[in-house]
Amino acid sequence: MTTDEPGELDAYVADHRADLIEFALDLLAVDTANPPGGTREIVSLLEEYLSPLPINVERFAVDPAKPNLLVTLPGASDRTLLYNGHLDTVPYAADAWSADPLGERVDDRIYGRGATDMKGAVAAMLFAIRAFAGTDIEPPVDLAFAFVSDEEVGGDAGLPALLETGRLKADACVIGEPTCEVGRHSVTVADRGSIWLTLEATGEAAHGSRPVLGKNAIDRLYDAVTTLRQRFGTRRLEIDPTIEPILDESVGFYEPTMGAETARELFETPTINLGVLEGGDAINSVPQAARTEIDIRLTAGIRTPDLLSEIRDCIADCEGITVADISWSVGTAEPIDSPLVEAVASSAEATTGKRVYRRSATGGGDAKTLRNAGIPTVEFALATDTVHAVDEYTTVDALIGNAMVYARLPEVWASAVDRTDPSG
Repeated sequence: MTTDEPGELDAYVADHRADLIEFALDLLAVDTANPPGGTREIVSLLEEYLSPLPINVERFAVDPAKPNLLVTLPGASDRTLLYNGHLDTVPYAADAWSADPLGERVDDRIYGRGATDMKGAVAAMLFAIRAFAGTDIEPPVDLAFAFVSDEEVGGDAGLPALLETGRLKADACVIGEPTCEVGRHSVTVADRGSIWLTLEATGEAAHGSRPVLGKNAIDRLYDAVTTLRQRFGTRRLEIDPTIEPILDESVGFYEPTMGAETARELFETPTINLGVLEGGDAINSVPQAARTEIDIRLTAGIRTPDLLSEIRDCIADCEGITVADISWSVGTAEPIDSPLVEAVASSAEATTGKRVYRRSATGGGDAKTLRNAGIPTVEFALATDTVHAVDEYTTVDALIGNAMVYARLPEVWASAVDRTDPSG
């Protein structure tokens, strides 16, 4: 790719912006709310859109109702840059919307369920393919695209199925998850580890008028949660030095919405959220049984199994409490100065003219899955702060900006890799 070709790609996107907007609205018009999460119709739409282009397209499904689409655009080298986006959305209540949840443009806003999470980014990725084809520019690396199902419910029909069958081979990946809000842009380079606990409590039933004769299971459960919070909720984590720069960037990004002190505590201490609490049969009875589900999050670099062992010991000290179920993950991160991080951030800064933070997500998703599979991964998409909200929308500028970033990224990433590893 010559030095003027990124500008040629940008110009193509700008000149065909009306087509990109129309295509995004076409994607929004297909209901892919999950559950049930059916994606056959939208995958067929993508296949039709891509059919005139000189690319390889493969439909792959382990669940016929939830197919995935793999697209390959050959490049000048044997390195592969992967773009990943999910086609399903969270459900919506149409009556609560003031705009059409299946797509409506109002001035510079494009409304619809999935507009910002993440059919807008999917449309931009597909338009990047069209930009290369429309300008007859050969990308400097192979480009692979995985448009997957079942992400919003963490199902197995999408990305996990592709990884299990060995269909995803890449040297780096960018996921089109929304990482930007009005006035602040970022690339997500890390996620947090998690411990999901289901605790059960047993007690002794009694009449509500004589609670001293019973043992209240809900009280026992609440005491256990309080003990967890006291022992772990304010503990300063030993942050890995390589994570410290990401933490600083994260605090800078979140400071306008939650304050610097709160943002730093979010990453320097575990967060403990009591998500579900069930128990009792009647107001005038002492409950004999109760259960709770607790969500604990830990900054990348923290060894989740070590803290989990301590949590088990803590629960063992709580009378009448047992661990009924547990699942956990370890947070992952890309080096903040890696070629992939620098390429995405610099491409976004060149497109937007604004600072792009290299930050951690507060949760974790497909990026963690891909990193654990050995594929360096970041998340990036210009977006709004309406993810999963009523009247979710993206903007025309975000659509155009994403397409430009995704189109210019292969050249910037290839150059960054060459500088880091000239022999590679």
